[in-house]
Amino acid sequence: MSDQACLIDEIGGQTYPLAGARWCSDAGASLRVTDLSGITRDQIDRSERSLWRYRAAFPIEIAKPVSLGEGCTPLVQREFRGHDARFKLEWFAPTGSFKDRGASVMMSLLHQQGINEVAEDSSGNGGAAVAGYGAAAGMKVHILAPQGTSPAKIAQISAYGAEVHLIPGPREATEAAALEMAKTVFYASHNWHPFFLQGTKTLGYELWEDLGFRAPDNIIIPTGAGSNVLGCDLAFRELLAAGEIDRLPRLFVAQPANCAPIDAAFRVGAVDHVETGFAPTIAEGTAIKRPLRMRWLLEALRRCDGGTVAIEEDGIRAAARDLARGGLFAEPTSATAAAAFDRLRREGRIGANETTIVVLTGGGLKTTGFYQAELGLG
Repeated sequence: MSDQACLIDEIGGQTYPLAGARWCSDAGASLRVTDLSGITRDQIDRSERSLWRYRAAFPIEIAKPVSLGEGCTPLVQREFRGHDARFKLEWFAPTGSFKDRGASVMMSLLHQQGINEVAEDSSGNGGAAVAGYGAAAGMKVHILAPQGTSPAKIAQISAYGAEVHLIPGPREATEAAALEMAKTVFYASHNWHPFFLQGTKTLGYELWEDLGFRAPDNIIIPTGAGSNVLGCDLAFRELLAAGEIDRLPRLFVAQPANCAPIDAAFRVGAVDHVETGFAPTIAEGTAIKRPLRMRWLLEALRRCDGGTVAIEEDGIRAAARDLARGGLFAEPTSATAAAAFDRLRREGRIGANETTIVVLTGGGLKTTGFYQAELGLG
């Protein structure tokens, strides 16, 4: 815990106390928690088998976490297309995706702050996580989702008792509708709320512990808004500050070529968004045209000498099939990271003797329609 930490406007620099229930600055900009000093291995609560074992790394004490056992996901060593990698199976989470990390911490904070009704916009996994943890906390939840979101994800969100609002038009229309609702209902956005990133940073802490308190050489992450990238950046910078590691791992963003704004900006050396084309993608979980924290994402990638990879639709399909043939049933969004790993190895951008983590963020059970079509089953 830190008595000095606060929330800071990422654009204007205005600060706010951590105790305040807010999701953006007074100027409407995104917020983040100021830099923290990190924790040592001795501060891990080994009696806790969830991400809450790292609660000492959070900037504020949360007395009664809303937890369903999230975190502590498997890290399995497998060969993919002749290359050795370690796959982090984030679908082993209560609602089936990595977003449970951020949702648990964010919803725990909001529950502690006395908020009992929230709204969130999501193409599926984020909405399911907020709906699930909202149900666990006894909160009323509104999920706004694009009309074309996969039926399986909408069914899951509805099963938790959340009120689903399907919004026609592109993904931006859903966010606009959520911002309108946020005038009367607290906006518990996985893209906006700074404590969601405090949850996703536990992925980095967990990888450090998984590897015997070492940093991996590379982490490849399927990326839309970038919460896992930013979470890992936070975690490993904190561990570096705490003296627990002596270098940062290289972070690699994997995106579908049809919607790759981070890749486009990174490749031309930009510090913010650049104009680029977009088209529909089977990797719907990463179909974010304008990531809110683009500046921070680009800074994080350059700070660790990381990079980006954009994968064509056929490449994503092939990677999904190849993962499944090896026993890993991943949604197409996750398969983008595996395809990126293969390309990075073939291009020599990562080495054979390096420890590389491929983060698989969601499981194939959420996208059975994709596999039915691929296999000609209906």
